[in-house]
Amino acid sequence: MNLKDLAYWFNDFWTEFRREKSGLIGLAILATAVLVVVFEPLILPFKGAAASWRNINYWEDNSPNAPPVWTNLLPGKDSAVTGTIKPARVSEATIEGGAVATTWEFEYVYQYDLPPLDLIMHLRATGNLTFQMTLQRPDGKSILLSQASEHGLANGTIRMAATAYGRDACFAFLKQYENADRVGILTSSDMKVTDIAFAEAKEGMFDNPVAQKGKYRILVTAIGNAGTDKVESCEIIVAGRVSGLLGTDNLKRDLFSGIVAGLKWALLIGLFVSFVSVIIGVMYGIIAAYFGGMIDKTMMFIYYIVNSIPVLPILIVFSAVFKPSLMTIIWIMIIFSWTGSVMTVRSMALQIKEETYIEAARALGSGHARIIFKHMAPLLIPYSFASMALSVPGFIVFESSLSLLGLGDPTIVTWGAILHDAMLGNAMLNGVWWWIIPPGLLIAIMGMTFAFLGFAMDKILHPKLRTR
Repeated sequence: MNLKDLAYWFNDFWTEFRREKSGLIGLAILATAVLVVVFEPLILPFKGAAASWRNINYWEDNSPNAPPVWTNLLPGKDSAVTGTIKPARVSEATIEGGAVATTWEFEYVYQYDLPPLDLIMHLRATGNLTFQMTLQRPDGKSILLSQASEHGLANGTIRMAATAYGRDACFAFLKQYENADRVGILTSSDMKVTDIAFAEAKEGMFDNPVAQKGKYRILVTAIGNAGTDKVESCEIIVAGRVSGLLGTDNLKRDLFSGIVAGLKWALLIGLFVSFVSVIIGVMYGIIAAYFGGMIDKTMMFIYYIVNSIPVLPILIVFSAVFKPSLMTIIWIMIIFSWTGSVMTVRSMALQIKEETYIEAARALGSGHARIIFKHMAPLLIPYSFASMALSVPGFIVFESSLSLLGLGDPTIVTWGAILHDAMLGNAMLNGVWWWIIPPGLLIAIMGMTFAFLGFAMDKILHPKLRTR
């Protein structure tokens, strides 16, 4: 088949394919998935999500089990959104003793019913410095959320969380306005720092805090010696009660980042295993049918043995004995999955080898390899395209099931691994539905996509199905 014949065949195939609405839907979803994989670095909110999925420290600034941001659109109280605040102004002032005080002013417009869970300062500095973070409220009152000194920094990062450093200051602020009898039975550990920091200053603010909405200013001041001590950058992270497009899990990981990072593995596993296993099955069936006799019987005997072996128990035992890896899982799936198209291809090859042009090729002295690869395989491989598409969902679900059992590759993030973590984290019992529904739904959609493509190609490549 030359390029001209291939172009003619593709044009004819596309003309028929466009008439199948389900095939076009599947193709559109697949194209979208491929674009997401290609532009993954631009789409991911957390660029290191794939490499740091199991690194708890990478996600420490997020909120645990936070619902998606769009849940604020639902009826109920609005919650503060997770985000990063960049400084509005930076100023320097020389103080007593020749030290320099650098101040970053951040503006945070708070218009929610429920406050954030934390305010976290990240500051990169060199030398010996003293830091403090102050919250200036819309009512003119101020709370010192954190204060500390660091020595011997070498372009190091300082992380200061209001919930860790500002508890005593917020408790002192609470005591100024709360009923004395009520305060007498309370301790700072009974109080949620941000609930008090963002509440109206009045009696009863501990039990029934009312949101003090308006513009807050967060002032971060670093004091050090001029010339020797230097601060490179400073930012404030608001750990909100809602976060991202798909929320977070109990380890504060952004689920949207995990699902996007897992898409490429779903496509790789499904397409690669399907392609290799179907090609092996097609060639196996052609060779068995072409040679016939004892070769055919032996190959069919091997086929029946492999086809009768349960794959999942073998993978479970293998994963329990050896450290599972993605490539190992893929090759085991191929070893036990190539049998799917053998019998269909064999029956078709038995008919083709009796055709006149095959006999003519033998009479002209063509070898076995030339007849198989030149005359038989080109006729049968196109019919395997539908089998490839239809087998992809099974392989995606198979890998997801394996990961759900905790037997997948722990070094990568897959949709099955996300569901496995949801199971271990009791997501269903805790009502964290956004941890379960998106990966499960995407597994179903991806399976549906290739099923649509497979049904469409099956109908085109098998004309008899068009009348059914």
